[in-house]
Amino acid sequence: MFLENTVNHQKHSGWIEVICGSMFSGKTEELIRRLKRAQFAQQTVEIFKPIIDTRYSEEEVVSHDNNAFRSTAVESSSNILIYGDGIDVIGIDEAQFFDEGIVEVCNELANRGARVIVAGLDMDFKGKPFGPMPYLMATAEYVTKVHAVCVKTGNLANHSHRIVSGEKQVFLGAKDQYEPLSRAAFNEAIKLNKKGIGK
Repeated sequence: MFLENTVNHQKHSGWIEVICGSMFSGKTEELIRRLKRAQFAQQTVEIFKPIIDTRYSEEEVVSHDNNAFRSTAVESSSNILIYGDGIDVIGIDEAQFFDEGIVEVCNELANRGARVIVAGLDMDFKGKPFGPMPYLMATAEYVTKVHAVCVKTGNLANHSHRIVSGEKQVFLGAKDQYEPLSRAAFNEAIKLNKKGIGK
């Protein structure tokens, strides 16, 4: 079980936390929860998201449950390094959409003493590792994997199955474009897709 380390005992004792999982698993909800706790403790807090993510709001990070937190949309990971300088707790949502430089940025911020909390999809719609997420998970001190509930079986879901046509890896969507599936349900859906059924 993840135990939050919330105290900086020394000036340069930062770290990285990664919250990962499928769509509809509560990643953003958990990110916002941790940031609000830090804010309540009167720590300086900033949250960043990729500029392409405008599904719910351009100025806020919004979970699928409509829980929101004011954010800054940035074009590249290097912007976070600039805007996040001197901030106690830095949140980064939808990290899978950032360039590979996000890994170095997170490590640099942690080395400066910041608590960096990153949320993102660990796998794309094909079940493959997504963007920089595997590297962030490898370098983080804490990794929390959250799960959705499979809409087919009711079991824990760790796959984000795309239910509309398209092969682009980056395709922003919500409940009408994706569904959370368990391993067995996802494998069955892939078989049906290959046969031309279900799409």
